[in-house]
Amino acid sequence: MTKPDILEAWGAYLTQGRRRSPHTVRAYVATAARLLDGDVDWADLARLGVADLRKQLAKRRQEGIGNVSVARELAALKGFLAFARAQAGMDNAMPPRLRGPRVKKGLPRPVTPDEATNLADTVAENAGSAWIGARDRAVLLLLYGGGLRIAEALSLTGAAVPLGETIVITGKGNKQRMVPVLPAVRESVEDYLAKCPWPLERGGPLFRGAKGGALSQGMVQKAVARVRIELGLPVTATPHALRHSFATHLLGAGADLRSLQELLGHASLSSTQIYTKVDAAILLDVYRSAHPREHD
Repeated sequence: MTKPDILEAWGAYLTQGRRRSPHTVRAYVATAARLLDGDVDWADLARLGVADLRKQLAKRRQEGIGNVSVARELAALKGFLAFARAQAGMDNAMPPRLRGPRVKKGLPRPVTPDEATNLADTVAENAGSAWIGARDRAVLLLLYGGGLRIAEALSLTGAAVPLGETIVITGKGNKQRMVPVLPAVRESVEDYLAKCPWPLERGGPLFRGAKGGALSQGMVQKAVARVRIELGLPVTATPHALRHSFATHLLGAGADLRSLQELLGHASLSSTQIYTKVDAAILLDVYRSAHPREHD
């Protein structure tokens, strides 16, 4: 069996069987490709064990990847070998048992409400044309105002407009959720559409690139990176940080975790609970800066 055949089967399984995102599929297929040395069959792959995984991860370590990347690669390799064992007809398709490195889970770094709106406004002001500025502002306000992932915002089509008080978002695993649309967000999208030189098509992308195609994540990320220094924001002030800010600010305003979980589209409540730590960390910073004993 050829290497491309195996990688194609693995990618198809991730896409159709596991409903993984295109980004995850690309990463997992690339990880499998690095493991394969020439043409092999499923039986060959089924025989790989802990020693083979350790050898592959050691090689990646020598290439300079850190603990977070090693942990991700190990997860991808385990999934791939479990798939290979199932394809080989093994009764026990469990992957080799190997524990990954400990990864310290850092807290999300939200920006303040003023920083979020200033960021969107400044990106718009610095854009090369009025319609691109309006577009970038609309995207960023969607991320902050609705807690969207950037991929979710950029996957919206013309069918989403005119925006109402809510919008249905398709997130990870094709799971749908309903997200409220604030008036300021709705107005920003309408302003972009009024200035956009490209016709709005029901099945076409809502947010278009300069040449009329779908807007890429990289363009939004670069636009934000260009104004971070101007606004004195840290490198953690990325488009995705606006989603963290949405969650943190809602939690601070009294939102319950279950409601926040639904709004963010988290499959597990544990993913949402991290924002309680963020909120506590922010309160502690405020306490330290304001409490008189801290300044004695």
